[in-house]
Amino acid sequence: MSLSHCKYESNTQTDHSYSLHSLPIAENDGKSPVRTFFHFRHTNLPENLDLKWAPLLSLTNLRGISKIKVVSFLVGLTLTFLILASYILTWDKKGLLFTPSPYQLRPAVITSNTAAADVSSEKNLINMKLLVKIIGSKLEYTSRKVPDERDVIATDSHLFTTIPRQFLPGIKSPCWYEQFSSKLTTDLYKKNLFTLRSKSLKTVCDHLRTNFHQHLYHRDGKRFRLRCLPYFYIIGQPKCGTTDLFHRLLLHPEVKFNTMKEPHWWTRKRFGYIRFKDGFQESFPVEDYLDLFDLAARNIQGGISRNSSGDESPLRFITGEASASTMWDNQAWSYLHEYREETEPPFLAQDFIHTVQPRAKIIIMLRDPVERLYSDYLYFKMANKSAEDFHQKVTESIQLFQFCLSERSLRSCVYNTSLSNAMPVRLNLGMYIVFLLDWLTVFHREQILVLRLEDYAANQKVTIKKVFDFLSVGGYP
Repeated sequence: MSLSHCKYESNTQTDHSYSLHSLPIAENDGKSPVRTFFHFRHTNLPENLDLKWAPLLSLTNLRGISKIKVVSFLVGLTLTFLILASYILTWDKKGLLFTPSPYQLRPAVITSNTAAADVSSEKNLINMKLLVKIIGSKLEYTSRKVPDERDVIATDSHLFTTIPRQFLPGIKSPCWYEQFSSKLTTDLYKKNLFTLRSKSLKTVCDHLRTNFHQHLYHRDGKRFRLRCLPYFYIIGQPKCGTTDLFHRLLLHPEVKFNTMKEPHWWTRKRFGYIRFKDGFQESFPVEDYLDLFDLAARNIQGGISRNSSGDESPLRFITGEASASTMWDNQAWSYLHEYREETEPPFLAQDFIHTVQPRAKIIIMLRDPVERLYSDYLYFKMANKSAEDFHQKVTESIQLFQFCLSERSLRSCVYNTSLSNAMPVRLNLGMYIVFLLDWLTVFHREQILVLRLEDYAANQKVTIKKVFDFLSVGGYP
């Protein structure tokens, strides 16, 4: 059922107040009379006590009970005053009086009681509808201010001096020749930081060391090595089938020479982060990133050397990678510039990719955001996984995100690192619209292919053909 078909219903409370005269009183059937408050008689009265004192004793008891009620009322009033005073003294002036701090929200309690569960579900539905309403009110999309290219280059001069602005003609992948001035006996891959963390890449590099000098290009007494960037990027989202798609693409003869699926270089490792929770470690230089595509570069170079034979297939080899963080992860800016006042990242990953490679091909895989979130939860949660625990964490995340939206723009909340770290599940990764529109500020629509995991799962053959057509490669042989 869609949210638009859900209705709110208020539970009408039944009036349980009764008048004294309406209370059921049993009739006197000849036995002991039924004693009510107004028929009160002291049980220890002497039998010979004059009856004129009875009303006085009843009045005395009435006054005693009235005093108890007055004292109780005053105590309750005092406690209420103290509680209200404590709220007022701790009130955050920016929020509502009873709005909790976003980092002090108590976990939602999942109850097994059916009636309580219905009330909880109705409350959560109201929260969800409110969140949808808030997001909808902020979807008057204002295009982000794309930074000037000179400002992008100024942030990393080494990157933009290492990679030229023009690539070799006649080669499908973005490649160029880099002068090789080291000794031929130099082990170029020994200090590569990727090889220290990937056994499979280390194996590839061990193979590349073999006869490395025989694959160099000679011109005017100088030696050059062929360098390449990815021809395509599968940029996200996590838990949307990017791994399966990438490995199926590797079965194609024109794509098979790629070595690492997720280097996460553009978003994390070039800034010195592997996992942000572990803090800064060591920056991965651009040379280490380019080494990931040396296997493809060597085969392309072999095709250039054999071009006289008429075999041009190596010139059609394409490089690629599939870091699922490239689309959304721009947290590094907040760690590197934590004292800056911007509420949104001044530079995004796509600004750098577009500056060095304006014709790059971008592939995005998405799925139902709720299904994606649950899959993400199952993958990253270490223990105590359950539907109840997932529900609780989503509820907390919605409250935190809703609090952020009350003070900031949708884009600011989506990219907010503090909010992302505080939320127990990665709710912000499902805000596809923000990421897509931001990528479209620098890349043309025809350069971006958007796929749905549901379509991929339903008809894999059709989806793969779309990818092949987009990459301009033939079908499987």
